[in-house]
Amino acid sequence: MTVAQLYDIYLQYPSVQTDTRKLKAGDIFFALKGPSFNGNSFAQKAMESGAASVVIDEKEFEIPGKTILVDDVLTTLQQLANHHRRQINVPFLAITGSNGKTTTKELIHAVLSTTLKTYTTEGNLNNHIGVPLTILKIKKEAEIAVIEMGANHLKEIESYGKIALPTHGIITNCGKAHLEGFGSIEGVRKGKGELYDHLKTNNGTAFVMWDYDYLREMSKGIPVIIKYGTLDADIEGLVDQREPYLSVKLNKGFSGIIKTQLVGDYNLPNILAAVTVGKYFNVPEEKIKSAIENYIPSNCRSQLIEKGTNRIILDAYNANPSSMKLAIENFASLHTDSKVLLLGSMAELGDESVQEHQAIVDQIKKDSWKEVVLVGGDFLNLKHPYHSFENSMQAKEWFSKQKFENSYILVKGSRSMQMEKAIED
Repeated sequence: MTVAQLYDIYLQYPSVQTDTRKLKAGDIFFALKGPSFNGNSFAQKAMESGAASVVIDEKEFEIPGKTILVDDVLTTLQQLANHHRRQINVPFLAITGSNGKTTTKELIHAVLSTTLKTYTTEGNLNNHIGVPLTILKIKKEAEIAVIEMGANHLKEIESYGKIALPTHGIITNCGKAHLEGFGSIEGVRKGKGELYDHLKTNNGTAFVMWDYDYLREMSKGIPVIIKYGTLDADIEGLVDQREPYLSVKLNKGFSGIIKTQLVGDYNLPNILAAVTVGKYFNVPEEKIKSAIENYIPSNCRSQLIEKGTNRIILDAYNANPSSMKLAIENFASLHTDSKVLLLGSMAELGDESVQEHQAIVDQIKKDSWKEVVLVGGDFLNLKHPYHSFENSMQAKEWFSKQKFENSYILVKGSRSMQMEKAIED
């Protein structure tokens, strides 16, 4: 069966699923394989659950007249998504970067949705499966799509570009993330820069954080560049207030102060990006302002939680050396005498891991803290004067015995550490 023929089936049943637990009657089930599972073995269950079609790549699981046998299910899913993408003639904005891409995506979606029929990546479904699934959820009435793209090795963003064919793009930043896969900060820039490469060769438009010299250099050659930042940009803004939430004063290309429900100076570029994209796509200023001010972060990203007399900054969805450094610096600047750090280790740093964890310890030593707790990973392999635990549950046991009052508490760590559990009731 050709992709065009499969697309005809998709048009009749435009809902795709890769998990039988979430399958609804009338869905097309793609039987993907993973390290510990084989989706082909769920073909019969999918049919019994009401799947309209089941796409498999192993003949032994074939159900005559009901399954569609292909060479490779994942490749077919990606080809179908690309075929669908080519039928949708609207702007496709791709977002990648080491830090802030999900928050930026959510803010941009909030802004655009006030005026345009906008489709976007759900959660952080930003990988080789999530990107095609996102595209296949886009309906013909769409006016714009916002696609988040994550990557931990070279050529990954390039491959997503071939599927999603973005017309516009944002690289939030290039920091010390996924060094195990990229090898170095130069590798990170090359990998993330694959989005810019796509825009250069496809007459695209980039929204560029102009404060970052490396993004200025990387973006050279892109036909249209829209700049945002604190200086020399089309949209300019500065931090107006830091506590308890971030407020941003816009002073070029947009007027007024935006009072957000986000914590941390490091969200300034994310807010400026949302303002810039909104202005570019003709969203009225009052709607841009309202959308950003009403955006409430969730899922352990830049959240401020009040428990009793304490304020907890929960930013534990992920962490790398760059985001950890910014979070600690921001936290250190807060005007309170009682500050507690609950930090989980950082993953996927390869040979640089011990060195990068030591750098975080050295940074912590520069400031005064009420308590510091370091959890798991290579924090366990370092000598330091702070509390040390193997996992977040041990940290929770310690935390539950403390009687903090009128304190600020920063909780951050890589997703694998699940640091949010340390503060659960």
